[in-house]
Amino acid sequence: MSTHILGIRHHGPGSARNVKEFLEHLKPDIVLVEGPPEADAILQWVTHAELKPPVAILAYQSDDIQQSVFYPFAEFSPEWQAILYARKNNIHVRFMDLPIAHHFAIEKEKAAQEKANGGIPSEEKNEPGETDPINNYQLSNDAVTENEEAPAIRGNAISYLAEAAGYEDAEKWWEHMFEHRTKNEAVFEAVNEAMQALRDTIPQKEDRVEQLREAWMRKVIRQAEKEMFQNIAVICGAWHAPALRNMPKQKEDNELLKALPKVKVECTWIPWTYNRLSYYSGYGAGINSPGWYEHIWKYPKDDGTRWMAKVANLFRENQMDTSVAHVIEGVRLAEALASLRHLSKAGLEELNEATLSILCNGETILLDLIRNKLIVSNKIGEVPLEIPKPPLQLDIERQQKRLRLPPAADFKDYTLDLRKDNDLERSIFLHRLQLLELKWAYKSDVGGKGTFKEQWRLQWDPAFIIDIIEKGNWGNTTEEAASKYVIQLAKEAGSLQLVCGLLENTIPSELPKAIEILIRQINNLSAASGDVIQLMEVIPPLVSVSRYGNVRKTDAVLVAGIISGMVTRICVSLPSACTSITEEAAATLLDLFHQMNDAVNVLQDNNNIQQWQKTLGIIAGNRNTAPVIAGYSTRLLSDYKLMAGEELIKAFYYAMSNATAPVNAAAWLEGFLKGSGTLLLVDNDLWSVVNDWIKQLEADTFKQVLPLLRRTFANFSPPERRKLGEKVKQEGAGSKSIKKIGENLDQERAKKGIPVVMQLMGYK
Repeated sequence: MSTHILGIRHHGPGSARNVKEFLEHLKPDIVLVEGPPEADAILQWVTHAELKPPVAILAYQSDDIQQSVFYPFAEFSPEWQAILYARKNNIHVRFMDLPIAHHFAIEKEKAAQEKANGGIPSEEKNEPGETDPINNYQLSNDAVTENEEAPAIRGNAISYLAEAAGYEDAEKWWEHMFEHRTKNEAVFEAVNEAMQALRDTIPQKEDRVEQLREAWMRKVIRQAEKEMFQNIAVICGAWHAPALRNMPKQKEDNELLKALPKVKVECTWIPWTYNRLSYYSGYGAGINSPGWYEHIWKYPKDDGTRWMAKVANLFRENQMDTSVAHVIEGVRLAEALASLRHLSKAGLEELNEATLSILCNGETILLDLIRNKLIVSNKIGEVPLEIPKPPLQLDIERQQKRLRLPPAADFKDYTLDLRKDNDLERSIFLHRLQLLELKWAYKSDVGGKGTFKEQWRLQWDPAFIIDIIEKGNWGNTTEEAASKYVIQLAKEAGSLQLVCGLLENTIPSELPKAIEILIRQINNLSAASGDVIQLMEVIPPLVSVSRYGNVRKTDAVLVAGIISGMVTRICVSLPSACTSITEEAAATLLDLFHQMNDAVNVLQDNNNIQQWQKTLGIIAGNRNTAPVIAGYSTRLLSDYKLMAGEELIKAFYYAMSNATAPVNAAAWLEGFLKGSGTLLLVDNDLWSVVNDWIKQLEADTFKQVLPLLRRTFANFSPPERRKLGEKVKQEGAGSKSIKKIGENLDQERAKKGIPVVMQLMGYK
């Protein structure tokens, strides 16, 4: 009976090659791999033709989905190659790490204890050090005592070995020592000895979880020996190798593992991406260059020519001229750099420097393209539909396949034409995912007229699976889950605006039951609401909802009925809401007026339009209405052709007369001219009223109203402002008609005012 401990670097192509060769030579009868034992049942899928790495094992707590962890694998991961070898040769294979069920329970206990202590950690700890890429081991910052000379390189454990070998970069040292090695020359013996020396030399923190992990690994090894397996191969992170080779007494491990807490955990396979496999995603055991490591795995003897050819092909795809001569010179320069640095072959650093000099002409921005497309890469794995998964996840995957919306690590834009059946189904599916708060798809505005187009951007992240599993509690299909989830949100929402927003997003999802409940909820809330502002805020989204009726074949009659009832309530309450309000409140109401007017026009309902026009007339004629609101109401009446000619001039004259405070007159003018000054250009009489009013202002008064006037005219387009400036030079335009109207108004006032004055003076 013999046990072979193979210490590896997670996701290292050289380690993977060495493991594969070692297993083929040893021919063990059982393979033990560092990983979650709960996933043993799903290892049977490794040899499935449709399971293509990069993939990951997702382990999650059944009653708390957000409590989850991923175990990613690439084709060049040593663990993947070990499992693949065992499955292809019908050899027993097991995971041997501490079960996730204990991990989660320990973390929950620790969090509860810290909460009970007022957020203070249960154990005093120093600031964490960097993560060791070969085993996820976290090195203590107390690794070097005050009496010792601190090494030039501080960080993970292999930094000390790299420094001793004369390397400044630990990752580069490991890559050249192990990942580029093409012959298995007792490499595992060397790794074990190196890690043993580090563990003996570097003081370690008391890490309970780390001790439990290694104790459990030893327990699994002892169990395999007890089952009389003769050749046992153990694949683990290099740091753990000495702890598994030099076992303490079984009693000590049993005492350590006694009475561990436990929760229920489930596992499944999910697709993974190279981007999520990299350091840049925050993955502790990640690597700098997954795409480069895949290249090393596939072409271990490449001298850089194949890699440079990939770079050249990438540049050509992006319309950048690159010749064969560039490739040849780039490879030569990389080899020369490797020789100068006493390296056996050119690595990624040398190839990048050569690429920058020869192919990029010194432009570093082009290296970002190489990094994104080749060094890291956006490759995504595949998982068979048959793998046991939650029903909602299965339904989403089936619809992705049926609608030809494959998940991709890189973003992809889709322009959907809702007049086409397939695009309409795509839109419904994506809207339902948005309702479930699954962030795969983002909708953006699309140019052009009509409502039959939608623009979507899709980018898949493996972490979405967690949200999908969590939302699976609401239903087994996207339709069922989205409907129930929206209904629950509607019941919890106490705001009319929130419910209307839900309805606006639910209509495109075609969820009849949810829409019916939302409409009922809106009816109840609007009937109970006396806040006219809130009613005006929800009218525009409801009108937007009603516009989907033609394109999506949705019955919008119910929505139109709600809108009509709201318009009536608004028209009754709005005049009083426009009086005795502050300037800030008037500005807010002015924006709502604009939206309300647009909504009424879009509806094209004669009853609603008549009610709205009548309300505008009441507001414009009320002397107590906020001036800016009165001015805008007058402008809308003018746009409706209900106030024109002499009547409009009279309204202008009254608003801009000397009897009106200049500040109020300026505010009225701001409301009237909101959005456009074209009316002043085409109507000389209105222009004369404004021009004469400004000319008669005293200097101090003019300074007071100037900011308001500037704000008003600043909103006009540059051509409008230019033409208004030119018109200022034309004195007297339209002055005769406006003076005549003014004289008539003065005479009318005199006729009405003289009898009153005579009575006040005692004359009959």
